[in-house]
Amino acid sequence: MTGVIQPTNFSDIRYDIPELKGDNYKVWKERVLLHLGWMNIDYSIRKDEPPALTDTSTATDIALYERWERSNRLSMMFIKTKISASIHGSVDQHEKVKDLLKAIDDQFVTSDKALASTLIMKLSSLRLTDVRGVREHIMQMRDIVAQLKNLEVEMSDSFLVHYILNTLPHQYGPFKISYNTHKDK
Repeated sequence: MTGVIQPTNFSDIRYDIPELKGDNYKVWKERVLLHLGWMNIDYSIRKDEPPALTDTSTATDIALYERWERSNRLSMMFIKTKISASIHGSVDQHEKVKDLLKAIDDQFVTSDKALASTLIMKLSSLRLTDVRGVREHIMQMRDIVAQLKNLEVEMSDSFLVHYILNTLPHQYGPFKISYNTHKDK
């Protein structure tokens, strides 16, 4: 295809995928699935395993099974290279990529609550420092709130604005007063 740059080999694209460590599951899974699809080896994720080959299998049956088997094998190898050693023990026993992804899903679904707690603690401890500007401070807090929203922990915009104002140091007092006396939201 014209205009589309594809990697010349398998290793050129691996670096966009973070190693799965536990706190990055959603980003990891999204990127793994994107890359497997981009490399055209996601067939075994999208389709069930075809029936086992027999003496009466047709050429079409053989080709379909070989395509699925290749996809499964390469997907498994690719995924396992992007999982931290501390997680490998719980995922090594799987032979099918669908089962592997399901096991990883099951392992990290319960971590959403822990992640939400971690994000709430991070949000509550953030304060503006001289190293960063107000804009970056606000963007960082909005990013955490967006992550919490994805975890079904909702905060109103009004609460967030007041919370951010309360995290600003005392030298921003005139700014706070100006905001609070302004009629528009």
